[in-house]
Order: sequence, then structure tokens, then C-alpha cells
Amino acid sequence: MAKIINQPLNILIMKHIFKKQILGIFILFIGTSVWSQSEIEIKNKISDFMTYMPIENASIYVKNTTIGTISNTDGKFVLIVPKKYINDTLVISSIGYKSVKTVVGEFDNNIEVFLDEDVASLDEVILVANPRPTTGNDIVKRAIEELEENMPNEPYLQKGFVRHKERNNKQYKWLIESAITLYDSSYASGAEDNLKINVDEVRKSYDLRDVDSIFAYYSYLKYNTKNFNIKSKNILRDTIKTSSLIKAIKWNDERINGLENLFKGRINLVRNANQNQALLGSKILDKHQFTLDTVLVDDGRKLYKIKISEGKDYVGLNTKGIYNEGYHAQGWMYIYWDNYAFKKIEYELVAASEAQKRRSKSLFNSKINHKLIITFMEYNDKMYPNYIYYETPKLVKIGDRSSDKKTDEKTLISEKEEQYYYTIQEILFTEIIEDPEIISQSLQKDWSDDIFSSRPYNKQFWKNYNVLLESEEEDKLIQDLTKRATLFKQ
Repeated sequence: MAKIINQPLNILIMKHIFKKQILGIFILFIGTSVWSQSEIEIKNKISDFMTYMPIENASIYVKNTTIGTISNTDGKFVLIVPKKYINDTLVISSIGYKSVKTVVGEFDNNIEVFLDEDVASLDEVILVANPRPTTGNDIVKRAIEELEENMPNEPYLQKGFVRHKERNNKQYKWLIESAITLYDSSYASGAEDNLKINVDEVRKSYDLRDVDSIFAYYSYLKYNTKNFNIKSKNILRDTIKTSSLIKAIKWNDERINGLENLFKGRINLVRNANQNQALLGSKILDKHQFTLDTVLVDDGRKLYKIKISEGKDYVGLNTKGIYNEGYHAQGWMYIYWDNYAFKKIEYELVAASEAQKRRSKSLFNSKINHKLIITFMEYNDKMYPNYIYYETPKLVKIGDRSSDKKTDEKTLISEKEEQYYYTIQEILFTEIIEDPEIISQSLQKDWSDDIFSSRPYNKQFWKNYNVLLESEEEDKLIQDLTKRATLFKQ
């Protein structure tokens, strides 16, 4: 003690300042650590309790918010949750299973999640249901009647993540991941003039399609050149300018896989059910028949599971410049028992007319031309799109398919595999905005739904943005595409 008392005053002051600096650095370190953890990363795998098989498209979300994601084909997911929701409830649910609920901050990333089956009694529901509709056709018709009540009736914005990928049977040819904003004025208004999409940021963009997209160029010339009479087999890649080919590819992209077509066209079944000639419009039972299969449970609520089958008339999409007619529909609908709201639709269009069967077999070697999965989430007593999966084949090579052409079976299979792409668009919506002032300000900006244009990568934007988790197979294919794209640029 005597030693400290006898030290000069300036040394004591310097020691005091040094201690304060150390304390300040420590507090800064703690503050930085807390700031860096302002979001919580929740990740895991979801499996069936009895079979141990992964559960795809299970919903993972924070209750009473729009923060959520879905599991991939491996049953895995990643969800970024702002720390302010640490004491809120995390819900993990899937149709036909009992939900798992826990506090966000107590979720254990190291323990795999298993879900138990949960099925209601069909007989019990039908007995209680009287005088409610009891047939599949009547339940679906009632659900369509209730759309005006169940769908949003005020303008809103939705933030979402898009993954667009194209591949043949061998490898990925193209991948782009974007953040989008969707504006919709309400269900009652027509989508054509009252729905807009903007591409906000791009996360990934690898494109190798110009190697074999000859059909896009051929189609572009055919529909944009007067007196066009060139045969497709006479068009060679070496004779086409790259700039012309890119222009043709973009034109083909927009007419087949543009976001505007997906949201404003007939394939957006529920949102556009009030349009003229809608697939779920007034003549729905001419083109479809519906059969009540069973009753399932989703997060404690009963759901009708309804089978979709063909009607007496063909289904068509009325796509400009493409023969997208002559289909029959098949799939499933999941409709809430209590309010008749659509929860999920799995919808496929299968070649049915003789003309469409010949076209599909010749071009794609498959009768299924369109596959749609769409799920909805409930927010403030209204149903909003939550996840969209849309798959369709896109022709990229025509080649010589004449009957007198002599080709061995191995070569024929190889040519068929590279003749078209599987094109898939997945959209996960992560936020709903209903504030009129924010909506109004957003609409003052320029909007563009072009997901095909390259943009600079914004690392800060994507740092804590919820995206769809790739499956293990997808991750390997994407890594391969990345390497090939780098070599192609060189």
C-alpha cells in the first residue's frame, strides 16, 4: 500500500487512464459481439418420425410474423431471425404432421427435428359438416366463392427470393438468384394492370445457354422477321453473332419464363381466378373434376385433401407464340376446413390432345408440360402466397427429327437429352408490408421485372437475407456450373 501512496501523482493518473482505455476496449468488444449476433441463425433437418425420411417443403416460421422458410429435398433449412424475436414462438409444420413449437432462442441446431403424422377422421368431418359441402366439386367451388373474403383486399408489398435454374439431363446451364418485390393492389383488381414485380438485387448469375440455344434464335427470327423461310437445321451456331443470340435468348426467356407471365397468367391459379377464361373460373368443372380424398391436419387445423382430375374439356394457357393447349389437369388441392381458404395446390398439365401428345413426345419425351406448387400463409386473417415452384420444359435445339433419318439409339437418346432444358422457378416470400406510406413511396420508383439482366453483387444486402437452401445435389451442380462458367468466360 505504501508503494502506491508514494508514487508520483502523474503516474497514478496515467494508470487510471490506461485502465479506462482497457475497459473501453472491452466494452467495445462486447458491443461488437452483440451487434454481430443481432440475427439468430436457425438451421436443421426435418424428418418423418416413423420412416426417418426427410420432409420436403415443411414450413419453418416465427409465429405472428412473415419470417419463414421451407425445407429442401433433403429436409434441411436455414432461417435468419432478427434477435428481437428471440422470445417468440418458432413453428415447424407440414401438412399431415403434428407441428413442433419452441421459443426461438431455445431452438437447438444440433438436434434433428422429427414430425409425427396427424390425420383427421374423414367420416367424422363429413358427419359434422352437414349442411356443409361434402363432395370435392362442391368444396372447391365454395373455396373459390370465399376467395374474395380470404385473399387480401387492400394493397400490399411482398419481399421475396427467386431461384431460376435451367438444366438438361446432364448438367446445369443457367442459374440466377434474385431478391424481388411484388406489389398487388388487391385480389378484386385485375392482375394485368394492378400487379407489379421489381427485381431488387441479384445474388448469383451463371449463364452457359448460348452454347446450345439455337431454337431461341430460330424462334426469334420466325416471329420477328417478315417472309421468314429458313429451316432450323440450316442454322449453325458458328454463323450467329453472340450479341444476336443473346438478344434472342432474352426474348425467349421473357415469353416463357418471365416473372410477369408467372404472376399475371393463367398458371397463377388462385390469384387470377377472377379473370376471364381463368382455369379456376366459372367453367372450372368443364376442365376439372375434384374428389375428396381425406382430411389432414396442418398446425392443428383440419384440411380437405382433394384430388384433381381431368374434365370434359382440355386445359390451355393461351401463351402467345407457343402451342400451350390440349392438356388435362391432375394433382391435389389442400383447403382449410374452417374457412375454405386454399393452403396448398399441386397442379400438373399433361398432354392430352393428339396434337399436344405428338408435340410433347417429339420435343420433350414427356407428357407433363407444366408443374406448379403453390402454398399460402395466413397473415392478419388473409392468405398470401408463401412459396411457388414452377417447372416447364423449354426447347433449345430442334435438330433433324425426320422419320427417314438413320440414327442409332445411343445417339438418339443423347440428342434428346440435350434438346430441351428443364426450367424451374422457385420463389420464397419472406416479408409482407401493408403500410400505405411505404407502399406509396415504393411505387414512385422505377420497376423492372427483368430477372435475366446481370447486376452487381451487393454483399451487405445478402448478408442476412433469407434464401432457399440448396439441396446437396443442387450444390454440387452449382459448383460445377460455377467452374464451367469461369472457364467459358476465359
